[in-house]
Amino acid sequence: MKFSVYIATSADGYIADPDGGVDWLHSAGNADAEMGVNADMGFADFIDSVDCMIMGRRCMEVIASFNLSPEQWPYGDIPIIVLSHTLKEPPESLHGKVEIYAGEITALISELEKRELKHAYVDGGTTITSFVNLALINQMTITKAPVLLGDGLPLFGRINRQIKLVDAEAEAFPNDFIQIKYRVDYQ
Repeated sequence: MKFSVYIATSADGYIADPDGGVDWLHSAGNADAEMGVNADMGFADFIDSVDCMIMGRRCMEVIASFNLSPEQWPYGDIPIIVLSHTLKEPPESLHGKVEIYAGEITALISELEKRELKHAYVDGGTTITSFVNLALINQMTITKAPVLLGDGLPLFGRINRQIKLVDAEAEAFPNDFIQIKYRVDYQ
C-alpha cells in the first residue's frame, strides 16, 4: 500500500500555531495573486489520486471546527480513518464522514488492504511522524506558506533515524507559497 503526505507548513516548519489554529494559512501570501488553473495548488489532483485518508485526532478536531457544508467538504467520499485512543465517536459534524481507530498502525494497514485500498493520504503531525518512523511514507508534498509563526506545532516530532528525501520537485506559486514534492528513501 502507498502512503503519501500532502500538508502545508509555515516557512519555519509549523503546521499550526501554539493553540492548534491554522487561520494563518488563509492570511499568508498574496491573496490578490492570479492563480490560474492552480488555485488549489494541486490539492484536487492529489485527492483524486488517493482512495482513503488517515489522520490524527487533533487534525480531525481542526477540520471539525471549520463546520464545513457538504459543498465545502474537500475529501469527497473517500473513507477517513482517525487514529485516537481517547475518542470512541467523532464530533457530531463528522458523523458518517470519519471512523475512529484505536489499534496498531500495522493492523490498520492489513484492514485497509483487505478492503482493497491502495493509496492513503496521511495527515497530522503526530500521525505523519508515526508513519515515517515505521518507514511507511512513500511520498511527501510540503507546501510552505510565506509566514513565520515562531512557535507552534511542528510538522515532525521525534524521527527515530535519519531519512533521505530524494527526487525533489519544487514549484513557486504566484501567491508566494512554495511547494516541494519528495520521494522518501529509507535506505
